[in-house]
Formats: sequence, C-alpha cells, structure tokens
Amino acid sequence: MHRSRDLGALVFLDLRDREGIVQVSFDPAFTDAAALERAAKVGVESVVLIEGEVALRPAELRNAELETGEVEVRASAITVVGPADTPAIPVARGRGTPLPAEELRLRHRHLDLRRPELQRALILRHRLAQVTRRYLSENGFLELETPILTKPTPEGARDYLVPSRVHQTEFYALPQSPQIYKQLFMIAGFDRYFQIARCFRDEDLRADRQPEFTQIDIEASFVQQDDVIAFTEGLVQALFAEAGVQVTTPFRRMAYADAMERYGIDRPDLRYGMELSDVSDVFRGTEFGVAATVLDAGGRFRAVVAPGGAKFSRKEQDELTAMAKGAGAQGIIFLKRHGDALEGPVAKFLRPDAIARLGLNDGDLALVVAGPDHVTSPALDRLRQEVARRLDLVPADAHELLWVVDFPMFERDPKTGALAAMHHPFTSAQPEDRALLASEPWRARARAYDVVLNGTELGGGSIRISDPADQAQVLQLLGIDAETAEKRFGFLLEALRAGAPPHGGIALGFDRIAMLLSGAGSLRDVIAFPKTTAARALFEGAPTPVPAEDLHELGLQADHGGTE
Repeated sequence: MHRSRDLGALVFLDLRDREGIVQVSFDPAFTDAAALERAAKVGVESVVLIEGEVALRPAELRNAELETGEVEVRASAITVVGPADTPAIPVARGRGTPLPAEELRLRHRHLDLRRPELQRALILRHRLAQVTRRYLSENGFLELETPILTKPTPEGARDYLVPSRVHQTEFYALPQSPQIYKQLFMIAGFDRYFQIARCFRDEDLRADRQPEFTQIDIEASFVQQDDVIAFTEGLVQALFAEAGVQVTTPFRRMAYADAMERYGIDRPDLRYGMELSDVSDVFRGTEFGVAATVLDAGGRFRAVVAPGGAKFSRKEQDELTAMAKGAGAQGIIFLKRHGDALEGPVAKFLRPDAIARLGLNDGDLALVVAGPDHVTSPALDRLRQEVARRLDLVPADAHELLWVVDFPMFERDPKTGALAAMHHPFTSAQPEDRALLASEPWRARARAYDVVLNGTELGGGSIRISDPADQAQVLQLLGIDAETAEKRFGFLLEALRAGAPPHGGIALGFDRIAMLLSGAGSLRDVIAFPKTTAARALFEGAPTPVPAEDLHELGLQADHGGTE
C-alpha cells in the first residue's frame, strides 16, 4: 500500500508493485461495510490482496500523471497478508521531497529498494545483462565460469584473502578479475569466452567504485585489436539501444599521447572543446621570474581557455586555484582579455602578441599552469572539467564515445625510474615497438585500448602476450625474477609453454554502464546491496568480528592493536 485517502464514506488506496501504481476505490455501492472498514485501517507499506473489477474512471477524475490513471480497481474484498510497522524511511514521497540520508537508506535497504527509481534501475540492469548474453552468444561466444576462490596474483590492488581451514596458514584470494583464467580458456581451445563476472578489490572506495563489482569479461582467439574493437562497439551499441539511446559506430579513436597532450587525461570528455595548449613561447625570454626556472628544468607552460571566463569573480578564481593545487600544481596564472587589453598579474611581462598566441577572444580567460607534464596534465584536466561545468558548456544529452589506443606499456616512477605495467603484465607490445623492450622499454607502446563515454572509462582491454619468452621478458622488466614469476604466475606460464593462440579481449564495467544508462547518481543506485564508502554493508552489518573459536579453527587469532 503506497498511500491512502480516507474520505469517510469512501476510501482510496494506491497499490504499488514493480510495474507501477494503481488506484483502488472502496465504495459502499460495490464494497461491503467490513471490507470498507478494513481498507481504512491498512497501514502504509502493508501487503494486501484485492478482489475487484477494473473500470474506467470518470473523465473528470482521470490522472494523467499515472500510466494507469484512466482506470481504477473497484474493490469488493481486501485481505491484509503482510501487515507493516511504520516504515523507518518513507517510500512514497511528495514531489520535491528530499531523500533521507544515504546511510539511513542503506541501513534500511529492503525499504529503499521499494522506491520506484531503484526498481527501474535494477530492472534495466537485468535487461542489460540479457542483451549482453544474447549479443555475445549470437556472435559465437561461450558463457563460461571461472573460480571465485583462487590464487593470490597481485594485479595492482590488494586482494581479499580467504583463509583455508583445511590447509592452515594458507590462503585463497577472491579474484580481482578473471584475467588469467580467460587466457587459459583460449589456450585450451575455447576460442571465444564471456562472463558477467564478479570481481573483488580491497581498495579505497568512491562514488564509482565498490569492493565487489561486476564486469562483462570477454576474450577471443585469433583476433587483432580491430576485431575486439568491432565486436565491443556492437555490444555497446546494443546495450545503449536497450536503454533508448542510439549511438553510431565506429567510435572515434585517439592515441594516448594525443589525449594527454590535448586534454591532460587518457579518458577525455569530448562533449565540449577547450583543448589544452602549450603556451611556453608566450613566457620564454620574458622577465617573468618563474619562466626561466620552469623552462630550464624541462617543464612547460600549458593553458586552457575558458570562453567568457573573464567574468569569474575573485572568489571563483580562488576556488579554481585551490582545485589546481589539490591536483598537484603550484598555482594558476590567470590572464583575461578585455577589448584589446590583456589583464592579469603577469600580463605586464608579456609581449604585445600574447593575446593572439594565447588564443583569447574578448571576454575569455586563460588558466595557465607551469611545470612538468605529470603536474600540469592532471591540474588542467580538473580545471577544464570544472570550468566547463561552471560555464554550462556540457550538453547533458550528448553521448561522445571514444577509443583511446596506443597506451604506453609501462609507467615510470618519476623518482626511482622503476617500471610498472600501465594496464597489466600480460599486455603485448606493438609489433614495431618490440625491439624497444630490450633497450628503452618505457618508450614501447602496448596493444591496449580503452573505451570512454563522456570522460568516463567504460572498459579496457588488450591483445595479450602469447609467447612464453615474451611474457618472461615483461615480468623481468617489472622487477619480477624467474623464481617469483613461477610462484605468482606459474600456472599461466606453464600453459603458455603448451602452445597458445594469439588472443585478446576486454572487460567492461557493467555496474558503471548500468549507472550511466539509468541516470543514477552513483554505483550504489544500480547495485542491490552495495557497500558504503567505508566498505561497510549497513543492512547486513558486515564486516563483523568473528568468535575466537572460529578463528582458532582456521589457525588464526585476532591482533587488537598489537595485543593478544
């Protein structure tokens, strides 16, 4: 029972199920007195059975806001089968009424899940899963399962460890992804695999991250990058169509280096312009004291231009500066054009052609950040996104899909020079860059690709290493010696030595796709029983302490702050 209206002689109940709401009327003309009395006493959220006749409402009483607004059920009987206490949080809300606090809603998730908005999101999630299975099955992929209890194989985040009772002091891990197992399927000859896979990562949370999540996991043999991109585009197109969004293929492509230079990030939002530019020449040779220091150290001056941004107040500029500093920059140089004049604290140091070289129109504001690229890129990316939001330059109904390709194989630690895999250690090098692995591995490009929607990564993949010698070389470059490699990845290396076809694939974030297509505000709105940002399940009360005797059976004991 969604809500009720007791008019004395008449009682109206709005009944709700997952399909929607319908009005039920209790009228002495077709309802006996006992049923009318019971209807008047039904508590909100109680579960009822109704017998009656579906009838057209009088024209003047029809409700255009309800899908069922032209009809009502004229009840002849009512039975309360699930009486309800007063709900801890409201399910029925008036227009404009704010939701209760999220933690309160998560604590009473069984009630929160009754909200039509959440039910629609989870129903869409179901439909997206069915589209995935249908599309991939029709394209020759087999839905195969991989283990949940597996071997710890660090892939960039912490594993969730599961102690073994049978083999005390030994542990399983929950999979961060099915990566190695899906490669084993290719080596075993299954050719095309997919799975809507549960994955687990013990890492810090945010709105778009959960400790357990779902991905559409895909792998295929005898494919190149273009093959994976083609069937992924078909799947994405089918998923979007299910949500009523039409997208065209092929998607745009952009090299990683180009994305970083023009947007400062490897997942750029292409719904608006405001590309970054190198404006080092505007400052080179001037008397601006910082310029020579930055440029002599190999840094650059890079800028993003905010069209019409000269109207930003001092307070807004201070907020943008704080944002840039939060991303690692020392600060922002603001330069704005009024008429033919360039204004700003450092404008006096610049040559007369600075306006043209900065690309400023009248009323524009240039936000300049100085330093090495690993400092300026993240700062300018943050500024570009925030300025676009403040200037209302982001079209809400646009869907800009993009492939970012030609990623570096490795990232270098700026302090130690140590290499880390940009994606994961099973990604192969571009054929023309393989020779660089022996001399300048940090310059080698990977056969890796990410698909991006409006600045959000939907998924990523690569063509894998199929030669065991190449795999050993990459692990060695990552500082993993042969003995350690056998301990961590021995079962993959053994399988590769049995003969492996060329293969590759992709993993798409299913939760994230469902969130974007449903218009939800966070992943928690498309996951039935999510965790909080503190990694707690408030409804179930997990995690929870375990009795000492249960730990003892596992060969464990709790360490409370270093004391037994």
